[in-house]
Parts: sequence; structure tokens; C-alpha cells
Amino acid sequence: MPSTTDRPDGSEDPFAVAEAVQSVVRDTAPPEIRPGVPEAPRLDETQDVNERRETGHRDTVVIDDEVLGRRETVRVPAQRRPPATRSGAPLPVAVVFATLWAALLTYLPVAAVIGLARTLEGAGGLSGAARAGAAGWLLGHGVPIGTSIGPLALAPLLLSVLVIWRLNRAGLHVTRAIGARRTGSVGAALVVAIAVGTAYAIVGALTARLIDGRGTEVSLTQAAWHFLALGVAGALLGSLRGTDAVSTLARKVPEPLRHGVRTGLVAAFLILGAGAAAGGLSVALGGGQAADIISAYHTGVAGQAGLTLVSIAYAVNAAVWAAAYLLGPGFALGVGSTIRLTEVNVGNLPTLPLLAGLPAGPMGAAGTLLLMLPVIAGAVAGWGLTQRLRYGRAHAWRPGSRPGADVPEPGWPLLLGTSVLAGPVAGAALALFSWIAGGGVGSGRLSEIGPDPLPVGLIGALVTVIAVLIGAATARIFAAPRRRGKNPGR
Repeated sequence: MPSTTDRPDGSEDPFAVAEAVQSVVRDTAPPEIRPGVPEAPRLDETQDVNERRETGHRDTVVIDDEVLGRRETVRVPAQRRPPATRSGAPLPVAVVFATLWAALLTYLPVAAVIGLARTLEGAGGLSGAARAGAAGWLLGHGVPIGTSIGPLALAPLLLSVLVIWRLNRAGLHVTRAIGARRTGSVGAALVVAIAVGTAYAIVGALTARLIDGRGTEVSLTQAAWHFLALGVAGALLGSLRGTDAVSTLARKVPEPLRHGVRTGLVAAFLILGAGAAAGGLSVALGGGQAADIISAYHTGVAGQAGLTLVSIAYAVNAAVWAAAYLLGPGFALGVGSTIRLTEVNVGNLPTLPLLAGLPAGPMGAAGTLLLMLPVIAGAVAGWGLTQRLRYGRAHAWRPGSRPGADVPEPGWPLLLGTSVLAGPVAGAALALFSWIAGGGVGSGRLSEIGPDPLPVGLIGALVTVIAVLIGAATARIFAAPRRRGKNPGR
């Protein structure tokens, strides 16, 4: 007997087998009768199968595989797939748009402030305000501007911070636009940063070319290099965050080094914050003198507003100078001048509201208390290190919100190694900030302004090592972790 197909549910009933075969044939295609080919046997649809089963009369159904195999096969058309779509915008388009947008958003505030002051004072039209705004914009990138009194090389760091922030956003937007978000690719982050930096360097060179001459001298080479460095640095911050490559790099770095870099940067920024608080308090206490300085300029409301805005633009510089003052090395406001806790030696200074908070002389015993501010800042960073190792980064300062049972104690070797590594990191960061916060105004006495980076970095590294270790050890010994999930009756 010819072989049969698989019977449904292991049934031996030929009627059930026939019904299964007919169902398959009907679902595949309607039968076609050809001359000379016998038709496959089928059951009469009007036949009462149950009645025949009860009477015991069953027909024999022959399943001919050869006949079934000669039937035409119906080909079901393949489902159409949607056309492939691009995962993001082309890199050049995204880079050009994001870079120009970042440049425009950082240039317009400078041009608006300078243009308003010049218009109210009747010192020029729109073109003059645009050129003056471009010169101030270049100065915010650290590009020296040659003038009749000498080069202006003291960058307003508040504008520089705004530039870095917008470039950071540009790198993040380009990363999203090209479809590289959360890919963890370090290469994609570098490509985005280099592309944005290159485009930004072109913008800087073109701007320098436009304002060069007519009382201002700007080097195209210096402008291109400064814009390239800021563009790559700022965009790299955004692209690393956008691609989540920071996590990829962190997993490859040894744990003590990873925690040391983070703790050192936190300590450096806390020391700068202490300097900003001390400098702001000093200016506030000398508010009467600052008001007298502003009123001494008979330039009208617009001129006085411009003078105030200039002081605000250099507020970040003053915070770095104050941090260097708290650390001990101090800073200079002119050739041969010294301003530190134990010595104040300055000559004739320009009357600016920002300088109203300068100390009148050595601090004496009060200076000892001011020296404790950087130590406290570093100790806070060390405290945060221990708490982060205990509870994780998300719950370092709110350990009560951390789920879980037992909290592990960080080992002493890890705390000691991290504290030692945090010192050089903080020292290097403070030295870098001291370098970019300095400069000169003209070629005369004010050609040297700001702290010396080398002593600030060395003392900052030493203070950070000691302070971080004190804070980490204090948290390790006295701030006992909260134990959870234990029976208090035991």
C-alpha cells in the first residue's frame, strides 16, 4: 500500500486522514481536473460520517502520493519590505549646521552688548558694532587682539565657558544626527569632535580675516589654532556623552585610576568654588567702593552698564585668581606686583568694579582661616569618594534612597591609592585654569595679569592629597554605612 501522510493526532481512522488531506489541498489551491489524470478520491460532503461509523460501513480511501505530487504548487508572493531608510543625516551637513549655530549663539550676545553701548554713546553704526563684537568674540576664544596700546590677551572666561557649552551641545547634536547615539563608539566620538573642531577653525580664521586691519590686528594662524582646540575639546565633551563612550572608556581603566581622576576633578572644581565664594564676598563687602568707581565714569547709563558687564565677563577669571590666593601663591595685577595672603604689593590699578574687593594688605591671623577653605573643599571631595564607593554614584549623597541589604566598606588600599592619584589630577587642572585665566592688557605695566600656573599646580596637588585622604578616612571611620534587611532582635 502506498505510504500515507502523517495522520493527525496519531489517528488510525482513514476518514480522519482523508479529511486532513482534503483540508490541506483546499487551503493550498483549488483542484484542477486535467484530461487523462484521475481525480483524487474525495468524500461526499453530504454524507453523514457519524451514521456510517455507527453502522460499521466504512469506505476505503486510497491516498495516492503520486497524484498529489503532480498538482501545481501555488507560490505565495513575498511580503514587500519597506525601503531602507538612512539612520541619520550626512556628517558634513550636521557638522556645518551645528557649528554655525553654536558660533552664532555665542557671537550675538557680545555683538548686542557692544552694539548697544556704541549706539547709545553715538560711537558708530551697525558695521562698527559688528566688528567690535567680533573682536570681543575672538578675545573670548583666547585670540590676542592687537590694538594701539598693545595686545589684548586677557580672555573673558565667562564667554569662554559659554563657548565650551555651546560646542558641547554641537557635538551632542551631531552625534544624534548621524545615528551614533548610545553606540559606545569611541571612534565615532573622535570623528565628530575633529569634524566640529575643523569647521570651527574655519569660522575663526574667516572672522579673523574680516576684522584684521583698521585699528585691530589678528593673526589668522592663531585664530585657527585657538578655535580648533576649543572646538575639538568642547565637541568631544558632547560626543562622548552622546555616544556613551565615557562608560566604554571607564570600564577599561583600572578602578583606582578611574576614581582618582573623578575625585581630583571634583576637588579642583570645589577649590575654584571656594575661590568664587571668597571673591564674591569680598566684592560684596566693598560694594560701596564699586559703586563709587562706576559713578566716577561719566559715560552715561550705557557706559556704566558696559563697565558692569565687562566686570561680569571676567568674574570667572577673578574666581581663579581668588583660588590661587587661598592656596597661597596668589596672583599678579601688573609687572612686579604680588597679591597673596602674606603680602600685597600693587601699584596704580585701573578703576574697575571688579577690583573693589582686593585686599588692602596682608591678612595676618585671618589668613590662616582662609587657608582652610581649600582643605575643606578637598575633604568634601574625599568624603564623596567614600560615599560613592559605598552606595554608588547615584546614591553617594543620598544613601537612604539606595535599595539593597548590606553596604560594602571600601578598602583602605583603594582609598589611599585614589587619594594619591587625585592630587596630581587636581593640581594639573588648577594649573590649567591659572594659565587660561591670565594674560595681559596692552604692552605696559598691565602686560602681566593672573597667577603663576606652576606653584598653583604644585601646592594644589599637595593640598588635595592631604585633604582628600582626611575626608575619605573620616567618612570611612565615623560615617558607618546603613545596614538593611537584618533582624534587629538578633
